[in-house]
Amino acid sequence: MDKLSRRDFLMTASAATLAAAASPSFAAPARQRVFVASGTPTGILAYDWDSAKGELSPAGVAAKIDTVDWITFSPGREYLYAACEVDSFNGKPTGEVASFSVKSGALHPLSTQNSAAKGTCHVGLDHTGRVLLSADYGGGGAASFLVTDGKLSSAVWTEHYTAHGPNKDRQESAHAHFCSFSPDNRFAYINDLGGDMIHIYRLDADNAHLVAAGAYHGQPGSGPRTLHFHPNGHTAYCMYELVSVVEVLEWNKADGSFSLQARFHLLPEGYHGPTRGCDTVITRDGRFVYFANRDNNFLYSFKADPKTGALTPMKRSNCGGKIPRNFTLDPTERWMLVANQDSNLLSVFARNTETGELANEGKSFAAATPMCILFL
Repeated sequence: MDKLSRRDFLMTASAATLAAAASPSFAAPARQRVFVASGTPTGILAYDWDSAKGELSPAGVAAKIDTVDWITFSPGREYLYAACEVDSFNGKPTGEVASFSVKSGALHPLSTQNSAAKGTCHVGLDHTGRVLLSADYGGGGAASFLVTDGKLSSAVWTEHYTAHGPNKDRQESAHAHFCSFSPDNRFAYINDLGGDMIHIYRLDADNAHLVAAGAYHGQPGSGPRTLHFHPNGHTAYCMYELVSVVEVLEWNKADGSFSLQARFHLLPEGYHGPTRGCDTVITRDGRFVYFANRDNNFLYSFKADPKTGALTPMKRSNCGGKIPRNFTLDPTERWMLVANQDSNLLSVFARNTETGELANEGKSFAAATPMCILFL
């Protein structure tokens, strides 16, 4: 564990008090394996998690694979899938998508495939575990793969987007960034940061085919990055990276479309520096939602109505470092873990499960360019 100065968010008495006050909402083993995607040639790192103390212990390299941006499990956690943001794979100008079997806390290579275009930054698995989607930031493409016993087919469907937005530095071309699926698994979504839209598709989970079914358009220059569904099954939250704005959307089950319900600006009043909205975490009971913001680097806590998904702002708090690329709650939901990409740190903050409050100071652990955190 790195012991940092107070300025760098050491665990203090106030944080310890908050942890003690938070009663566990989930019975987790005392020690648990955690995988961390690393944006280096090292690949996927392994850690052991102590939920009693809120501490991570390094456990070596779980899989040596280049520049992993995102990892996700199959529904039963028997398999892990990875997105590699490289510009060339197997002699072709694409990124890489890989799968691993998970046995006794270790990863074993199963398959690799070319994505649709270079710079694969995200993969998403449908609710059946049969369809994997990939999004390519660099090349503005997306692809689907059929999954059989954890092994990936070659791409079944591909798309290369052409829309671009008014931000000349970030939207010179399409930038597919995130894959997700509707609660009923009938629709798939690809967020296109460069084109200011969420592409909507009808999904055939039997064969991994997608058919275009429209798009939801964000404000020009907003850059939609991620899309997460609330446990209520009809609310979604879209994070807009380029303006640090979150939209609360109502999902239409009939055609997979969205309608705008509310919009929240994450930045402090008067702030005009660089900023990039990033990721979203929702508690299992749907009572709290958290957002991460980069460059000025903070987490923002919200209360949520479990039935409607409506948000009420609580407060901003420290993320523990620079560029919070991804963050997640541990299985007890008593701790929030943050992957601070540019600080090479995994930061841990205590959370009160009753009030949703995050400690403003926490512990930090070394990790090479952490990009995504996944609990086994």
